[in-house]
Amino acid sequence: MLLAEFSPIAAIATTPTGVKKLQTLSQNDSVNIWVPESLADIQGTQVYTIPLKEHIANLWQTHRAFIFCLATGAVVRLIAPLLQHKSTDPAVVVLDEAGRFAIALCGGHQGGGDKLAQLIALQLNATPVLSGASTSLGLPAVDMLGVPFGWNRGEGDWTAVSASVARFERVQVIQETGSTLWQTAFSTQQSPFIFQEDSSATAKIWITSKLPHSSSLPQIYWRPRVLWIGIGCERGTSAQLIETAIQQVFQKHQLAESAIAGIATIDIKSDEVGLVELCQKRNFPLKTFSSDILNKISVPNPSKVVEKEVGTPSVAEAAALCAAQCQTLLIAKQIFKSPPPSSATPLQGAVTIAVAQAEKEYTDRTGELLLIGTGPGQINQMTPAAQAAVSSADAIIGYSLYVDLINPILRPGQIVEALPITKERERAQRAIELANWGLQVAVISSGDCGIYGMAGLVLEELQTQDWDGKTPKIQIFPGITAMQAAASRVGTPLMHDFCAISLSDLLTPWEMIEKRLEAAASADFVTALYNPRSQTRIQQLVTARDIFLKYRNSNTPVAVVRSAYRQDEQITLTTLDKLLDVSVDMLTTVLIGNSNTRFHANWMVTPRGYLGFANG
Repeated sequence: MLLAEFSPIAAIATTPTGVKKLQTLSQNDSVNIWVPESLADIQGTQVYTIPLKEHIANLWQTHRAFIFCLATGAVVRLIAPLLQHKSTDPAVVVLDEAGRFAIALCGGHQGGGDKLAQLIALQLNATPVLSGASTSLGLPAVDMLGVPFGWNRGEGDWTAVSASVARFERVQVIQETGSTLWQTAFSTQQSPFIFQEDSSATAKIWITSKLPHSSSLPQIYWRPRVLWIGIGCERGTSAQLIETAIQQVFQKHQLAESAIAGIATIDIKSDEVGLVELCQKRNFPLKTFSSDILNKISVPNPSKVVEKEVGTPSVAEAAALCAAQCQTLLIAKQIFKSPPPSSATPLQGAVTIAVAQAEKEYTDRTGELLLIGTGPGQINQMTPAAQAAVSSADAIIGYSLYVDLINPILRPGQIVEALPITKERERAQRAIELANWGLQVAVISSGDCGIYGMAGLVLEELQTQDWDGKTPKIQIFPGITAMQAAASRVGTPLMHDFCAISLSDLLTPWEMIEKRLEAAASADFVTALYNPRSQTRIQQLVTARDIFLKYRNSNTPVAVVRSAYRQDEQITLTTLDKLLDVSVDMLTTVLIGNSNTRFHANWMVTPRGYLGFANG
């Protein structure tokens, strides 16, 4: 699923070993594996029957990415005649048959080749080979800055500005519109960006809705989609007249059409042929509002004629303000009419146009929540899928300690928001907010995200917001939970029936926790105690120990594991009667054995029963 953004993907191999390596990546519908006729008997593949060079040429225009398990030189010769420009070339990644390297061959930035190579490398435990200057230096790619936010690339000398960044020269950023959230991705990293006037700057990046400014320095333009065009029109007004009117208004006010977010109008115009045709042609969303909603909007130029006709004194101005969710127009309404009747002109009807600028840009993306369990702490204890999910995300949200633990797999330019340990609900709400906006957001939890983790809270918050189950999308990536990690460090205490109980009464009444402790102890479950003790919560562990002593022998084996698999890991093997002598805190997991659990050579063993139960 993580490769879906590159779909459709063509994967090509010419040997059984290569096919096997590609099949590791083809566990979803995004990847189609192509093989020659000699490998036609391998299941899950498609066969090409013409020369491979011709076959690649046939796929080139319809596929967003190619993965070759071939020699790099062979791939270069295959694709060389097809390459046109970095803005249009697909991502091309080359794997060696041993699966040791994933080489981003071309389409690294705009095609997504670098990102695809990193995702493949994480899933195969391979090394990504990224040869772009900015990527190699951990610097931002200027031609990718606005991609997560749906910005459009505008005019400019992109090669020269990219070169300035790669040389780590001072590059001035002038941002007039759109979210500044991207800037936080570089606030703690070395960056060539400067955000104030600087005479030493060698290049400029404009983030604006305005047309280009003259400059002696190389410069580029990003266009956040913040301009909402409110439109009122006569029935039967042509798309050509509406488009011409927009062009004239934007040219007069020195605005870039690539900064248009969409069209807004009254709901009775939702099927207006000219409007619908224009929106389809330009890929504009069409937002419509009822007359009741528009009637409540204060506008500078109300019309009694319009009010009599459609039930509101304003369509264009009010609709623009509604869509942009602001109170001030950028451009008040302007009226355009068709020229005198002529069979030669396609400009039919009359249209009124107003423009408002939104604070938040329209992204045109479907957001996604990646709910990720990072395991006990070390990167190599995370699943490859979880690592790939973290690397693929636009934004990372989590507790600061857990963010620090996964820092080695973060990409330059990812937005990272770390909140304190008591801000779980705020984390969930922020993640949903960003996903609803269109970002791919990774919400990380230590251990397994669905066991005392953030996944459940995120789903609960979505439920309160009447989530439809589809938007934003959700993927859940399991991880090794604390009791599994702790158990692996001391032996096999969980070999028979077990349960987990949190001693924190912040969210569960202590009376209920006591009932669960009584039930687990009396039923002879091996029991993992989470959140056993905090600085202010001391008595709960004492009570838990006393409950288990009612049903278990005093010398019942107990493992106390703090920060499993982390640098400050501490492991203590003890017995139930001596549990309170051991230092315990919120980073500790306590494993209490059942009546058959034993210590052997400093290992904790719970028999499954294959050799018969021990007595006494």
